[in-house]
Amino acid sequence: MAFLIMLLQILQLLLTVISWIIIAHAIMSWLIGFNVINTYNEFVRTIWNALERITRPIYNPVRRIMPDFGALDLSPIVVLLILYILNNYVLNTLIAQLASSGY
Repeated sequence: MAFLIMLLQILQLLLTVISWIIIAHAIMSWLIGFNVINTYNEFVRTIWNALERITRPIYNPVRRIMPDFGALDLSPIVVLLILYILNNYVLNTLIAQLASSGY
């Protein structure tokens, strides 16, 4: 069962990477929103499109459930909270239980 623990740890790493991608997307959206950077730059537009393509499938289920707040998008915060709970409580508990049971 060490293989199962290893898979859970890889899943934790993936959830951490997704969390950092969401944070980068949020920061970039603020920078674009406050006109610090603009999407006329090819490099900025490429990064923005990549982050949008990665995060859109993650945000869409949350956006369908949450009420519309107009220009305020709270779905990244909700997704980060869900990822934090999964990563730090659910997966840590599973790994600890598997490790303590002798697997």
